[in-house]
Amino acid sequence: MRVRKLTAAVCLAWLCSAGALAQQDRTVKIAVIDPLSGMAAVTGLNQLKTAEFFAGILNRSRGLSDPKFEVIGLDSKLRPDEAVARLHDAIRQGARYVTQGNGSSVALALSEAVSAHNARNPGQEVLYVNQAAIDPILTNEKCSFWHFRVDADVSMRMQAIAAFVNDEPAIRRIYLLNQDYSFGRQVSKLAKEAIHAKRPDVEIVGDEFIALSRIRDFAPHVERIKASGADTVITGNWGTDLSLLAKASVEQGYRGRFITFYGDRAGTPEAFGASGVGRVYVVAATHVNMGGMASLLSLRFRQQYQEDLQSFHVVYSLMLISEGIRKARSTDPVKVAAAMEGLSFQGFSGQMTMRAQDHQMQQPMFLLAMGKTGAEYFFGLENTEYTLIPEKRYEAAVASTASTCRMTRPAQAPVAGAAPATLSRR
Repeated sequence: MRVRKLTAAVCLAWLCSAGALAQQDRTVKIAVIDPLSGMAAVTGLNQLKTAEFFAGILNRSRGLSDPKFEVIGLDSKLRPDEAVARLHDAIRQGARYVTQGNGSSVALALSEAVSAHNARNPGQEVLYVNQAAIDPILTNEKCSFWHFRVDADVSMRMQAIAAFVNDEPAIRRIYLLNQDYSFGRQVSKLAKEAIHAKRPDVEIVGDEFIALSRIRDFAPHVERIKASGADTVITGNWGTDLSLLAKASVEQGYRGRFITFYGDRAGTPEAFGASGVGRVYVVAATHVNMGGMASLLSLRFRQQYQEDLQSFHVVYSLMLISEGIRKARSTDPVKVAAAMEGLSFQGFSGQMTMRAQDHQMQQPMFLLAMGKTGAEYFFGLENTEYTLIPEKRYEAAVASTASTCRMTRPAQAPVAGAAPATLSRR
């Protein structure tokens, strides 16, 4: 009921600060390159819908002279080669902005392909906004001027997880279960490093990797977890690799904790059900019970698509592009990229800043526990009675990690102004 009390006028006031500047191009095409088929499509399709949904909101808030956004969905099939082929399709269709979020190996291929295209085609540059591929390598040794990441990377999330483990003496034996590609390998590596630094007494009793989006029966994996004596599982699994793990854990009677990156989406809340209350955790930069615009957008998205808005960072990716255009007074990706560097705005959970050194968004983090809906935390996940309840909040400075990025900036890129822009007001 509190969400419904927010008026359309409030919504527009929050959005209108992103527009009101004339641009030379009337339509800005943004290609969303993510898995739209196969087992990972449950995530990719939701993120495409989110981009289309929020682009529509931005377009309706614009003046007649402001550019409009057109979203083009392209299927990466969760494969780097397919994603690069779709990038070239998008460029041929006139897209000069690309977003993607599923698969850090896909993200790295896209980042390298965008950089190569821009070097070969001056004046036809493309800008890539990464909304959810969170391997730290993308903003460290493989950083690029043309790549910006709005989600918190693995190292930032692991700082929050390690802080939580440090405060929970009951956590003694941890099992790591992750997808076998660059992202999952980083989750395993950084979990061991961060937890050992905070709690050297904690034992890592399992460190398992699984094929990405291929397994349908996780019962053998849960049996290994139980046999290890683990009281806690840490997993970066997403999509069906998490929801099916949740289903198997309930069926096999595992009663330990799960600390996840994505336990609030893609069928996972329903799979855990009542057994997840008080023992399933999510580390994230946003959540549905923050109130204000986050809850209002979640409600409107559910009304339109009959499913949850699973990633607020898809919204942030369009907000970043929109504000970059406004600040640069241009739709030219070179000028917009320079304008994005150092840009700050008030996000759903607090101040967010795009660090100029490596193009990694700095932002607060939450440790959220699955619980039952109530008067204060009212937004049920996936039409269930279960929701996320914030237990810990970690400010951006706590979650922030150093970068080794040594970025090469193109000669034609203007120097970004020092003054931060304001994207939204609450």
